[in-house]
Amino acid sequence: MPSIELTPSQKSILSALTNLYGQAEDTVKGEHIAEEVNRNPGTIRNQMQSLKALQLVEGVPGPKGGYKPTANAYEALDIDRMDEAAAVPLVHNDEVVDNANVETIDLSSVHHPELCRAEIHLQGSVRDFHEGDEIIVGPTPLSKLRITGTLDARDDSNNILILQIDDMLAPAEEPAH
Repeated sequence: MPSIELTPSQKSILSALTNLYGQAEDTVKGEHIAEEVNRNPGTIRNQMQSLKALQLVEGVPGPKGGYKPTANAYEALDIDRMDEAAAVPLVHNDEVVDNANVETIDLSSVHHPELCRAEIHLQGSVRDFHEGDEIIVGPTPLSKLRITGTLDARDDSNNILILQIDDMLAPAEEPAH
């Protein structure tokens, strides 16, 4: 399938749909998407029409209906869907996060002597994370890397947390639950 250019609004709405669908594994009501992206439900309905035309969203009619992302939606958002993805622990202000999974970790500025950042790409919403929050990611499955950092910024439409790294450790021990 050729690459689809989505508007920022479409990308944000589609991303919210895939996050909510991933949590519920069921159709998602337009009102829930509207709440997630802080938009009017009417705007969501209008955007869903264009996303349906692009074959990124499937509408399910009826009282239990709503919207479901298609396989093309995950492709358009560049999300890898694995049946048995390894869980990478994520701790937010001393609380384990259950409704998000770490997809990738990009170390964007390791060469900088005083400022080291990590971009944490999540499958799940980043809406509950705020600047200054303490985040711990890992240990990762293979290298056992654990990153402790302070949230510098977040990118809601791409589900990215940008951390100022306070500590990196590899191999790290499994956290005690």
